[in-house]
Amino acid sequence: MPDIELPRPAGLLRRLGAIFYDTLIVVALRMMTLTLLVIVMNDVVVGPAVQSLLFVELFAYFTYFWVWRGQTIGMLAWDLRVENDDATPLRLNQALLRFVGALLSFATLGVGYLWMYIDPDRRTWPDMLSRSHVTYLRRH
Repeated sequence: MPDIELPRPAGLLRRLGAIFYDTLIVVALRMMTLTLLVIVMNDVVVGPAVQSLLFVELFAYFTYFWVWRGQTIGMLAWDLRVENDDATPLRLNQALLRFVGALLSFATLGVGYLWMYIDPDRRTWPDMLSRSHVTYLRRH
């Protein structure tokens, strides 16, 4: 019987690499959105409505990719995938919980991501909250 390689948990540096890539993409999306708003409004765009729109845009980016293919663009570049414990894609409610976990992790200056060094399964707060995990996809 051939050896079956089980997916291994993603390490912190790989996760940070994916986060960095996704940050670049999100910044570009925000710049495009703000540019379009300024063109359409023909004025400066500020206030809670604009901030809410940008927040929804951020949530939509991550949720779409987590649910649709299990990978954001940054995760794809770093060979990572997020999935349920039974290797199925995330559902919308899990993506919401994962997003909240990521926000909490950033709000605590990364403690939620460093948590993987305490957890025996190497899960972060977003992983635990959404009952999912991020694995490193080995390419041969």
